[in-house]
Amino acid sequence: MTETIPQPADRGEVTLRDVTGEDLPIFYEHQMDPLATQMAAFASRERDAFMAHWTKILANSGIIKKTIRCDGLVAGNISCFEQLGEREVGYWLGREFWGKGIATRALSEFLGQVSIRPLFARVAKHNLGSKRVLEKCGFVVSGEGSFSLDPGGSKIEEYILKLSQ
Repeated sequence: MTETIPQPADRGEVTLRDVTGEDLPIFYEHQMDPLATQMAAFASRERDAFMAHWTKILANSGIIKKTIRCDGLVAGNISCFEQLGEREVGYWLGREFWGKGIATRALSEFLGQVSIRPLFARVAKHNLGSKRVLEKCGFVVSGEGSFSLDPGGSKIEEYILKLSQ
């Protein structure tokens, strides 16, 4: 069980709930933000591809997926999924919700609901805010790697973080 992160009263109530189809247009807009895609080192998808991707996610019972809400507004999403034989956690917040402790509080709540361990996360080395969120929630750097957004494209360096307990 992870330690609960204190929630300052002036930062809004953060809750998690199951993802619904009504959340998808908001998620779509979040992932279209050029600064967000640059920070996450993740290519945005056009609407049809995005909706098809999320339709598969919603249909897959092996993926734990939650909508992050702050003061009743959809702030983003968080999920746990299998990749390359390991369980990973990933999250995405709309830029208007950055820098307010929302990601840390959402991840802390999520980790209290998801007992799977170990859990892994990957974060682009230049995304120090996301790395810090993971570390505040108990993840430690366990390795480094690199990936490319496009075949033959330039490599993006990343940290691999692990939560053991």
